[in-house]
Amino acid sequence: MSPLLLLLLLPPLPPIPPLAVPREIRRMVRLTYPTALITLLGYGIFFAFGLLRDLFRKLLDWSKSDDPKGYAPICPAFEDFYTRRIYHRIQDCFGRPIASAPDAWIDVVERYSNDNNKTLHRTTNTTRCLNLGSYNYLGFAAGDEYCTPRVIESLKSYAPTTCSSRADAGTTKLHTELEELIARFVGKPAAITFGMGYVTNSSIIPALVGEGGLIISDSFNHNSIVNGARASGATVMVFQHNSPSQLEELLRKQIVKGQPDTGEPWKKIMVIVEGIYSMEGEFSKLPEIVVICKKYKAYIYLDEAHSIGAVGKSGRGVCELLGVDPADVDIMMGTFTKSFGSCGGYIAASEDIIQYLKYACPAHLYATSMSPPAVQQVISAITVVLGEDGSNRGAKKLAQIRESSNFFRSELQKTGFVVLGDNDSPVMSIMLYNLAKLPAFSRECLRQNVAVVIVAYPATPVLLARARICISASHTREDLIRGLKVISEVGGLVGAKCLPAEPEKIKLD
Repeated sequence: MSPLLLLLLLPPLPPIPPLAVPREIRRMVRLTYPTALITLLGYGIFFAFGLLRDLFRKLLDWSKSDDPKGYAPICPAFEDFYTRRIYHRIQDCFGRPIASAPDAWIDVVERYSNDNNKTLHRTTNTTRCLNLGSYNYLGFAAGDEYCTPRVIESLKSYAPTTCSSRADAGTTKLHTELEELIARFVGKPAAITFGMGYVTNSSIIPALVGEGGLIISDSFNHNSIVNGARASGATVMVFQHNSPSQLEELLRKQIVKGQPDTGEPWKKIMVIVEGIYSMEGEFSKLPEIVVICKKYKAYIYLDEAHSIGAVGKSGRGVCELLGVDPADVDIMMGTFTKSFGSCGGYIAASEDIIQYLKYACPAHLYATSMSPPAVQQVISAITVVLGEDGSNRGAKKLAQIRESSNFFRSELQKTGFVVLGDNDSPVMSIMLYNLAKLPAFSRECLRQNVAVVIVAYPATPVLLARARICISASHTREDLIRGLKVISEVGGLVGAKCLPAEPEKIKLD
């Protein structure tokens, strides 16, 4: 669709168009008509001026062409337009290089542009900033008194990489040890590990469900799940975010209807949900979903990328937090990139499923295995979380991230921000809505030495741009108060406080 056509098709307000604000979003976010109108108007202005600039460029350079003669444009028209006319204006707010470990405070490399942000150039200067954007939930990524010496020792023994896939010469003693530890940690009979969390979803789902199968996915599921489902060849359907009743209705209808065209029974039905939804910080309604899937004999695939290690009394994720027996979840997926300060992902399931994946999953057969030092980092981190290092530091980290997350979320709400996320979740989103507020919020926070992550379309719906905050156990109470003070001040400057502040809130300085 051309940008001009998209601009002309923008619907009037009220009411807010359902496609712009899905029903599940409207239950979570207080979005007023003036806010929606101003946000859409802002996008409209960007599109209008972008189209005018493209028109003048074509008129001035009518004899030139960027595309080789006879070739179609390599980039789709809308994506190319959006990148040039909107993303480039604010790209200094994304991909900021850092020159330190992702601890509570980081060194952000300063950049500049001489062509209105089309290209950015790094300098040799850095700015020390409070880090509110990294997934370092338990603080292991910045070095640890127990983990780091063991990681260095494994580097000496095994080298940085295996230079082979798991099916060939890429399985070390550490990989086997980690898989046994993961299975014990999450409460499943067996586990298998992969070198990348994104690949874990995108390669495992096609190996489990194929043509003639049905995948029912939560509408807020991560892009890795979406791509894995699309690549599977199965029929993919979406249910409203965290709506067990809508899931049951969809399951019932599809079991009755059967496969498209033939009406034959589905070969397999798999329901895919996440533990913590990474853009909202909201927990899955897993207990209700488990009951429904048992009732209709559907398999459950649980993505715990953001929840494993970070929630639950002993860090075992949403099953422990919500009182769900791991035996009732068929496939448990997670990553090592958040709570454990490493890289890679895992699948935990029955021994038969894990053995099948070793023969059928391309990521196991062809991709290079996890780096041995990365494996050792995960083993050491889980050992600390379980208290098997001889200390109670793991329990203290879990208590710290829970208390810090709840404190930060509560204080943000008291200040007048619209904040998404459940209590105990280390992820929370501050709703900014308007596209113009995103770079203003991000740049001003950076100027005051606070590094935040902003997210907008296409990663979120058009009307629901936001700043996403991730809390770490390495944050002190002083760090959090410092961050709250800056965010409150900047939020007031850019007009991001949509709710009345509490008359008696804590003093932030």
